[in-house]
This record gives sequence, structure tokens and C-alpha cells, in this order.
Amino acid sequence: MPLAAAKASRANRSLPAELSVFDELPGPTRAVRPLRLLLVDDHPILRAGLRSLLSAQSDLEVVGEADSGESAVRLGRAVSPDLVLLDFSLPGMNGADTARSLKQALPHTRVLAVSVYDEPAIVRLFMDAGADGYLLKRSASDELVRAVREVAAGSPYLDPSLPPQPSAPAERSDSTQGPKVAVLSDREAEVTRLLAQGQTMKEIAQQLNVSPRTSETYRARAMEKLGLKGRADLIRYAMKRGWLGTD
Repeated sequence: MPLAAAKASRANRSLPAELSVFDELPGPTRAVRPLRLLLVDDHPILRAGLRSLLSAQSDLEVVGEADSGESAVRLGRAVSPDLVLLDFSLPGMNGADTARSLKQALPHTRVLAVSVYDEPAIVRLFMDAGADGYLLKRSASDELVRAVREVAAGSPYLDPSLPPQPSAPAERSDSTQGPKVAVLSDREAEVTRLLAQGQTMKEIAQQLNVSPRTSETYRARAMEKLGLKGRADLIRYAMKRGWLGTD
């Protein structure tokens, strides 16, 4: 038996069964475990694209997929990922609430928000919930990989194409005008809440079992009654009402 093999054999006999001599070797000789990733998005095609892209990297491994916040937390407990890629628009619990629950259940797991929204209110909502980074879905594939590696390494990440994020005092001063005091119908309130949580008008229409034109009418009436000009105003209103899981 060659001398090196004999030494390894003797060392292995002195170690527990689950270890080998190579686990004790320093530096490059030790095998590097890939980063374990959990994908959370309710669109199967998008998850498939993410899985294909990330699995092509030798240092990344997709260990699970979930299509809702609740299933993400359950699966996260089961597989203990290093990093979770998390969408905002999810059925049931939204992405920010999911991030908060994941951080409570798995404090050492890092969370990268992957969202279509570039509104500062959504970005702040995610970051306040404990997310470690925020990436836009329109970003290039190499930017996605870079964001995953940076967040997994412990560095905060914000997509470079995000608009400037306002400071908290500026946000408060902007919101002093506030929405109008108005009474919404049950349907108008429901459409407003679902829209603020990131659902599309088509998804809202399907959920409420109405036509897209009808759901759009509810949206327009609610926005007019509340004096809201766009999605950012809508999100701030929803945050004040507690619809997005924050104070």
C-alpha cells in the first residue's frame, strides 16, 4: 500500500464513521458545499427559469420550491436553505410577511427579494421585514447570480437600477397630506387591498369571480374616493391600514 494511502487509512480508523481524513485537511483540499437555495414564486414557469439558471452554477444548488408564503416557511424548516429567493406577490401571506416569518423560523437563512416592483414603499417593506437584498425581476441573469452570491456572503444588496430610496423623514413628510377620508364599498376595499398586495387585475377578477372590467371599475372608484394617484400612494395607504403586515 502506498505511504499516503496507508496514512489516510490509519487516520480514518481513528475518526467517527461520518467523517474522513479529508474533512480535516485545510484549504482547497476540503470540499466546498454549494449554497442551498429555496425558490418562492407562484408562477411555475418563472421558477423553472430561475432553477435552470441557478443550477447551472457549480456553487449553487436549488433544494426546494414553494408557491406560497405558508409553504415556503414549512419547506424552509424542512430543508434549512442558506438563502431564499422570494417574490412579493404570493397567494395568502405576501412576500414581506413571508420574509419576516422565515427570519423568525430560520434566523441564519438569508432572504433575497426578487420582485417586479421598484416602488420605494415595497422595497422598504421587504427590508423592514428582514430581507437582506432586493433584486428586480427585469435584471440580467448575471446580476441575479451576483446578487445571490453577495447576499449569501453576508453583504446587503439593492438592485442598481432601483430609483433612489427616500429617507424615512422624507417619506413621512410626503405622507402628511394623506389620503382622503372616504367610505369604500366592500368590493372596492377588497380590490384595493389585493392590488396593494401585488396581485394583478386579472388575478383579482378571478379571485372575486367578476370580469376584469368590473374589477377595474372598483379600482378606479376606490382610487378616486381616496384621492390616490398611483401605486406608491396605494401602498402607503395599505401600510397604514395594516393590509401589508406593518404598522
